[in-house]
Amino acid sequence: MIFKAVGDARPYPDHGLVNTKQWAEVPPRQVRLDELVTTKKTLHLDSLLADDSTFFGDLFAHVVQYRGVMYLEDGLHRAVRAALRQRTVLHARVLVLS
Repeated sequence: MIFKAVGDARPYPDHGLVNTKQWAEVPPRQVRLDELVTTKKTLHLDSLLADDSTFFGDLFAHVVQYRGVMYLEDGLHRAVRAALRQRTVLHARVLVLS
């Protein structure tokens, strides 16, 4: 299994980070793919296959850690690409909420 679980919602409170500039203040680190719970069930194939999918926006995935669970909020295509390349970790910005 690639991810810990596949979800379809954000079960954590609104954190107020809405743009790349705000997320840029959160330092990136490595996270294991098998510790992530997705917040989206679907992935658009064009996002996965696009050569410039990381050209616009943040280079790192966005993860929210809430009550000990790590939710992949943005960057599902990056995570799937990493898994397809047989990587077990992903570089992500991890916002910890209480």
